[in-house]
Amino acid sequence: MKVLCVFGKYQYGDTSRGINTEYAAFVPALKKLGHEVIHFESWDMSTYVSFAEMNQSLLETVEKVKPDVMLTVQMHYEIWLETLKIIQARGDVATISWTTDDSWKYIQVSRFIGGAYHAMTTTYPDVVNKYHQDRIQNVLLSQWAASSDSFNEPLSFKLCQYPVSFVGRAFGSRNKRIAQLQKSGIEVASFGYGWSSGSIPAEEIPRIMRESVISLNFANSIGENQIKARTFEVPGAGGFLLTEYAPGLEKYYNLGKEIEIFHNIPELIEKINYYLAHAEERDAIAWAGFERTKREHNYEIRMKEVLDFAIKSKENWLKSNSIQLQKPSFNEALQAHKLNFILKTISCILLWISIIIFGKQKGRKAARRISYEISWRLCKQTTFTASGWPGRMFPKY
Repeated sequence: MKVLCVFGKYQYGDTSRGINTEYAAFVPALKKLGHEVIHFESWDMSTYVSFAEMNQSLLETVEKVKPDVMLTVQMHYEIWLETLKIIQARGDVATISWTTDDSWKYIQVSRFIGGAYHAMTTTYPDVVNKYHQDRIQNVLLSQWAASSDSFNEPLSFKLCQYPVSFVGRAFGSRNKRIAQLQKSGIEVASFGYGWSSGSIPAEEIPRIMRESVISLNFANSIGENQIKARTFEVPGAGGFLLTEYAPGLEKYYNLGKEIEIFHNIPELIEKINYYLAHAEERDAIAWAGFERTKREHNYEIRMKEVLDFAIKSKENWLKSNSIQLQKPSFNEALQAHKLNFILKTISCILLWISIIIFGKQKGRKAARRISYEISWRLCKQTTFTASGWPGRMFPKY
């Protein structure tokens, strides 16, 4: 099959932040399954004049490539609902969106875009009912995994280079937590955007995990803790995972035997010190976690489920929409995307104030974020259309 992957190659569309998780995971897995993969960049707006040009380019790509499945990962409003509905109504392309952070993004994004796809995914069991309540029926409960390219047998305790490591962005409470560990006498080698080491090449991450006696993972997010990709990547790379607990984690691993968990900083400190002093237990858990991950939690398994679900959902959608639907007009969408005098004035004032408060570099991001936060609350689904405020006021991310 031909699979059109519509998402960013780099994190947040920024080349300085390294390869995006979905790109690094999904594209190789789909190719290993024997599919032809075409990547369409939808996060890095530097190659487009505006969202209008990007959406038009996406439609042209679909027409040219004629994919069997279009798999997207949306940040916010970059893909217009009109564009999605035009592709949905073609009937020859199964469309499915992999959603991230539905613990908080469901209310902001997923519930508004779900009806424009044949199918959606979520990694949160409690959110499935919310989709159904909002009349979005075709929802696949899936989960993150590990890339089989990074699978490697664990190193023994004595061969590890780092006693304790953390790989991930420095944001939220992570800085404070790492500082607490260091204050208690535990040195943590931290890698990623925002740390003194800076971003590291994607191929280096599995090596660091494997060469660490203990690899830390923080599950905190907006809302309840969440199972992150790192939960599977560490044991898959041959590392020993000590992760903050997230609901449902016991469904994927035998806690205390395949991975280890903590609930608070005192418990984290206690367990770090324990496993640094008990090499055999550490090694046994690392091996058990590796075997479980290799057997059940790789992206070939996940992507096969996603594609099968997308195609089945498209077939069901076509049966229930047997009467020819009127496709949205892209030309009308282009007209609706034009910036009028009122919105232009508001955007200029908002940008001016934001630059004064946050500076030139952060000011534009702040202004765009403020317009989005107001828009999804007041205008709801319209935010994700061609006429949405944020996309018209700030034509690039």
